[in-house]
Amino acid sequence: MSSVAVLTQESFAEHRSGLVPQQIKVATLNSEEESDPPTYKDAFPPLPEKAACLESAQEPAGAWSNKIRPIKASVITQVFHVPLEERKYKDMNQFGEGEQAKICLEIMQRTGAHLELSLAKDQGLSIMVSGKLDAVMKARKDIVARLQTQASATVTIPKEHHRFVIGKNGEKLQDLELKTATKIQIPRPDDPSNQIKITGTKEGIEKARHEVLLISAEQDKRAVERLEVEKAFHPFIAGPYNRLVGEIMQETGTRINIPPPSVNRTEIVFTGEKEQLAQAVARIKKIYEEKKKKTTTIAVEVKKSQHKYVIGPKGNSLQEILERTGVSVEIPPSDSISETVILRGEPEKLGQALTEVYAKANSFTVSSVSAPSWLHRFIIGKKGQNLAKITQQMPKVHIEFTEGEDKITLEGPTEDVSVAQEQIEGMVKDLINRMDYVEINIDHKFHRHLIGKSGANINRIKDQYKVSVRIPPDSEKSNLIRIEGDPQGVQQAKRELLELASRMENERTKDLIIEQRFHRTIIGQKGERIREIRDKFPEVIINFPDPAQKSDIVQLRGPKNEVEKCTKYMQKMVADLVENSYSISVPIFKQFHKNIIGKGGANIKKIREESNTKIDLPAENSNSETIVITGKRANCEAARSRILSIQKDLANIAEVEVSIPAKLHNSLIGTKGRLIRSIMEECGGVHIHFPVEGSGSDTVVIRGPSSDVEKAKKQLLHLAEEKQTKSFTVDIRAKPEYHKFLIGKGGGKIRKVRDSTGARIIFPAAEDKDQDLITIIGKEDAVREAQKELEALIQNLDNVVEDYMLVDPKHHRHFVIRRGQVLREIAEEYGGVMVSFPRSGTQSDKVTLKGAKDCVEAAKKRIQEIIEDLEAQVTVECAIPQKFHRSVMGPKGSRIQQITRDYNVQIKFPDREENPVHSVEPSIQENGDEAGEGREAKETDPGSPRRCDIIIISGRKEKCEAAKEALEALVPVTIEVEVPFDLHRYIIGQKGSGIRKMMDEFEVNIHVPAPELQSDIIAITGLAANLDRAKTGLLDRVKELQAEQEDRALRSFKLSVTVDPKYHPKIIGRKGAVITQIRLEHDVNIQFPDKDDGNQPQDQITITGYEKNTEAARDAILKIVGELEQMVSEDVPLDHRVHARIIGARGKAIRKIMDEFKVDIRFPQSGAPDPNCVTVTGLPENVEEAIDHILNLEEEYLADVVDSEALQVYMKPPAHEESKAPSKGFVVRDAPWTSNSSEKVI
Repeated sequence: MSSVAVLTQESFAEHRSGLVPQQIKVATLNSEEESDPPTYKDAFPPLPEKAACLESAQEPAGAWSNKIRPIKASVITQVFHVPLEERKYKDMNQFGEGEQAKICLEIMQRTGAHLELSLAKDQGLSIMVSGKLDAVMKARKDIVARLQTQASATVTIPKEHHRFVIGKNGEKLQDLELKTATKIQIPRPDDPSNQIKITGTKEGIEKARHEVLLISAEQDKRAVERLEVEKAFHPFIAGPYNRLVGEIMQETGTRINIPPPSVNRTEIVFTGEKEQLAQAVARIKKIYEEKKKKTTTIAVEVKKSQHKYVIGPKGNSLQEILERTGVSVEIPPSDSISETVILRGEPEKLGQALTEVYAKANSFTVSSVSAPSWLHRFIIGKKGQNLAKITQQMPKVHIEFTEGEDKITLEGPTEDVSVAQEQIEGMVKDLINRMDYVEINIDHKFHRHLIGKSGANINRIKDQYKVSVRIPPDSEKSNLIRIEGDPQGVQQAKRELLELASRMENERTKDLIIEQRFHRTIIGQKGERIREIRDKFPEVIINFPDPAQKSDIVQLRGPKNEVEKCTKYMQKMVADLVENSYSISVPIFKQFHKNIIGKGGANIKKIREESNTKIDLPAENSNSETIVITGKRANCEAARSRILSIQKDLANIAEVEVSIPAKLHNSLIGTKGRLIRSIMEECGGVHIHFPVEGSGSDTVVIRGPSSDVEKAKKQLLHLAEEKQTKSFTVDIRAKPEYHKFLIGKGGGKIRKVRDSTGARIIFPAAEDKDQDLITIIGKEDAVREAQKELEALIQNLDNVVEDYMLVDPKHHRHFVIRRGQVLREIAEEYGGVMVSFPRSGTQSDKVTLKGAKDCVEAAKKRIQEIIEDLEAQVTVECAIPQKFHRSVMGPKGSRIQQITRDYNVQIKFPDREENPVHSVEPSIQENGDEAGEGREAKETDPGSPRRCDIIIISGRKEKCEAAKEALEALVPVTIEVEVPFDLHRYIIGQKGSGIRKMMDEFEVNIHVPAPELQSDIIAITGLAANLDRAKTGLLDRVKELQAEQEDRALRSFKLSVTVDPKYHPKIIGRKGAVITQIRLEHDVNIQFPDKDDGNQPQDQITITGYEKNTEAARDAILKIVGELEQMVSEDVPLDHRVHARIIGARGKAIRKIMDEFKVDIRFPQSGAPDPNCVTVTGLPENVEEAIDHILNLEEEYLADVVDSEALQVYMKPPAHEESKAPSKGFVVRDAPWTSNSSEKVI
């Protein structure tokens, strides 16, 4: 058997390891074949990597001699082979799945090379890489690293040689990795290891190791010598299994580097001490000279297929012959067609060696089994399972499936081959009996739709019918699809594929433009929304572009009508998304956010539900005051108005509009909003809202407390005026810790500078990057003056001094408790001044201050103020019943914290009273327990407050008194409001919604008595400030309910009218149209009698509503009855053959007649005694006109009917067309889809 393996000399070692070469038959075409279409192999012969190097004299005339086209020098093609055992990803059962396909796409995108993959019958992987040389080399390296299992080896060279392996900027290392397709890891300079790790294929590792050792040898400080020795004599120098060279290296201490067989070099490199090196060179030369004189060669012909048996696994057979006979056997490279084997050795030993060569070559037999090529993959089995059973029993048997041929080749020991052959023949016979195949023609443009996304469709068909479906690659533009498997499954799969193709031929594709920002929303979380759309339109395929493409085109494919419906549905969805994605930001003062949220989120939930918007509030710990509203524009505006109205109701918020030219807006806002932010902060945190850039509007809105709004307006206009005339800006720098001191308490110092100079001074915000920068804006003179003042202040702050003051040790604890919080506050406020108190335990009263002179003086003054406060501190008791403490504290203690800050006092609440005598009270007692029993009751006056009711306030006397008043104002008060009992349920509302709304709105608790008490008293509990509003709100609600009651009484007036039941359908009208119009027009309810109720008068119609409206509705009904009583009905004989034409499509024609003549026309039902009788009902004159018109139509249509029937007699009945036989399609000889050697890899 003759074959050409697509293997390079470099991959020779892999060939020895048992890699199965792809078999390619080379034959000469006879005259008969030349008349047929060319075969796939004739048109596209395999591309050997070194085809150009083959000796043309020895090559037979074949495909390459006359078919190949010249290839441009800039583009090269290489073929790489990965055997099954070395493949990383072995599951290729499904189309387009697995990591292998993704990796190939990534390699193509990264390197620019083109990759084509195919699977051999033994599941080995062939990869053809095309492109520019550097791209192919990079792709090759990636293929080896990512698709092939890796081996690794280490090579030890001196640490100082590592940099020469790396080269300048790592270029040498990169070049070496590309050339050998390996990964070379060199230890870091700080790593003491001198071992270099090489990862890759065995062949690549061998090459890389040789190159690294050569580089090291060149740099070695010891002597280096190169000796040219013919490649043919290298085996004699190395000796069997490299023993001889190993002995020489050990004896002489010299490193000897002999190039491996795969590297085409002749020089042997010696490295070592000068004397030992000379000994080693002399010994090698001696061996070389002896062998050159004594040896001779003989050439013998051995079949190419038997070469691998002579080589043996990992070249062991060659080493064995060399050891036994001292003869070297030279085998031609696998990519050569030569069959000549050369034996080199001493003449007397050549005969023995030749005998061994022939023994090795003939130790195996070759046999073949006939099997259709389409059955090969079933014989191999999934992941080679079927073959594995045979090869495990007979490991020496090699089974080869030849591409495109109906045979299987077996090689191995004779006995094993005959057993394996018998087993394979049995498998073939069994498969032929139970397997079938069919080929169908389907336009290649539909193939990817048949495959489906990630192979979903084709994999489903394969799994469902237990078949294999072969679809040719897109590049072939072939229409032929092959189905193989169980005969019944093959027919079912064929039927389904043809149906799918037929459906696709009637399909259309439509591109829908949808902004990419909406794609994720349409798809939904985990694809929920797109799944709903696909379920709604199951016949439509919806393809979204890859997010990385930034494309807006969504492709719809399916039946024309379904695609149109789906398009309209998705366009409506997108329109809703666009409409609902409008967003506005509303600045709301932080202290009012809790009121907008409401108790338990009730307010914000209600606004969201009623306005149908999404409202996002900033986090509680965030400095942002902006509330973002998203939804439809009108809804967003409504929600914004409601939120602003809540703020306006809660505080004295004013809103002013100021007209400032739009061209000045950016300069007024300043860099990153610094300038406008400084105005807002200075004016009590007002909100200043500029119009959207590009809108052309000059209106600037200022919102906040009235006094602050006026102040901000004045400053804004003044600044705008300055900007219009001439604005000057200067930047100065000061340490951030000085800023608070420069600003002063409450902004006093900086305000003084502003007022004296007229310039505006802007300090950096917390989020600004440059925290040292202070900006001064204004007229040039004013800015210069302000700059001078500030620089003088900063200069003083840079003058660091150390001072001390005396503080009584009893006050020290106040300054250092809570991890020195008071001292930290002083340092922050006074330019980072350092305050040092003496260590605890010492009785020293000396406190040291270090910092800028002005800051130290200010800090001393502040410490003195704190000491005066401490000395003037008093304790005041405030008695508030314990049951109110939680209410007084407020949510998370917010109310108490506010009082503490406002009055600079300390407030301590008592522990909760756990004594059951006091915790369980029979009734509400303001001044203590009622019982007065027990020891505690005896010790205290019944009128005095209990210990658990007393709140302790510490601080200055006047501040404590003010804080006490503030606390007492927080004690809830209860008032009673009289509300009629019958209104209570309406006040409570559905599921308590009414009462809850009032409690949230007025921040009070409203207690409605239980229904069984029948009480009219409702109790309102809350802060005194809120009670009046709550009471007013409750009474207003009572008035509304009473007005509604009165209105309900008026609306419940009933009026009956007598009407003959035969007129009832006409009064109701078609689908209730007439009666509905009367109800809506007169705002009444009209009730007709129940036909099934025998006790109810059938002629009574009841009208309910306002008295005046019921009378008007009655008159309208009686008017209709009057008209109906004047109507007449007449029967007209009308030929039944023209009924359909008079009625028209969907009754359109007859409705037009009835509307035109204001009559009702009834046609007989099917099966009626008289099929020609038509009834016309209406006013006498209208009925007459309608009948005349219908009879004229009958005369006209009847003439057409008679003519048609006369003509029908002479017409032949249509012949039944015979069903056409299905087309066999275009047949191609030896097309690629008939081959089983490769699969489409997506």
